[in-house]
Amino acid sequence: MERVAANTRRTAWDAVVIGAGAAGLMCAAVAGQRGAHVLLIDHAAQPGEKIRISGGGRCNFTNRHSRPENFLSANPQFCRSPLARYTPADFIALVKRYRIAFHEKHKGQLFCDESSQKIIDMLFAECDAGRVTRWAPCKVERIARAGTRFELATDAGPLDAKRVVIATGGLSIPKIGASDFGLRVARQFDLAVVEPRPALVPLTFDARNWQPFAALTGIALEVRVRCGDGSFDEDLLFTHRGLSGPAILQISSYWTPGAKVVLDLAPAHAGEALASVLIEQKSSRRQLDTVLATLLPKRLAEGWLALRGVPADRRLAEMTDRSFAAVG
Repeated sequence: MERVAANTRRTAWDAVVIGAGAAGLMCAAVAGQRGAHVLLIDHAAQPGEKIRISGGGRCNFTNRHSRPENFLSANPQFCRSPLARYTPADFIALVKRYRIAFHEKHKGQLFCDESSQKIIDMLFAECDAGRVTRWAPCKVERIARAGTRFELATDAGPLDAKRVVIATGGLSIPKIGASDFGLRVARQFDLAVVEPRPALVPLTFDARNWQPFAALTGIALEVRVRCGDGSFDEDLLFTHRGLSGPAILQISSYWTPGAKVVLDLAPAHAGEALASVLIEQKSSRRQLDTVLATLLPKRLAEGWLALRGVPADRRLAEMTDRSFAAVG
């Protein structure tokens, strides 16, 4: 995105879109292709950074099974119309038109075979097809009503617009440019605001409390996680600071201070205590760690027994009900 020389700038626009992330790029492209004169502004010299880092650099760009019930809102009906008018299949068709190779990783999640840059390039190409003008880096200093239009003061000069779209995202990752700009503008124009709180984030713990689990860092497994009204069967990842992975990112949207997060590390045996699963094999001459490793990743099984203070080399046939209970 490049600045346009001052004497060639248009100052009156049908729409000014502030924020050149996924939403802003898509909005600007569609509006431009429908005939509007559109200016797309971003305060970063390199827009699309959140797209770039998403999906571990491969951009998890949609989910085949996305439905209205997958979205949290004070008004559950809010997203029904847009999701019906533009479906995952529509975006997949766009990706295919640009011959971007992709694959389904897990439960409908689609990722690029190559870099996330492919999606960024596609969205910029769509903006070009709509003759969208792009300014970056460009900072918006002020937005004000002027009758039926808007006046914008920017560090690249004044602007006049029939419509202004705020697509600046939330507060999630300040290191890549996230800010409270959208919230400030919403409050300026007396729009209703739901107070923000962390969502789609890892759960971190005090270092001292997490220290016993630090050795489990890097272990990943599918779990069932529950909190409040949320329940997901997804992958969990142990990190050096706490828990992450899709299961935790999803359930974090349902967590509030003081709420319990319940993890079932062996969802195939949902509702059964680990001890009761092991007791079923009580007559076995196999060692405890060997049997437990059929239910959990081997390193997690060993770590779990160490945390519970149970000898890993105990044979099931030699264990008492009390020692089974000690396993958990």
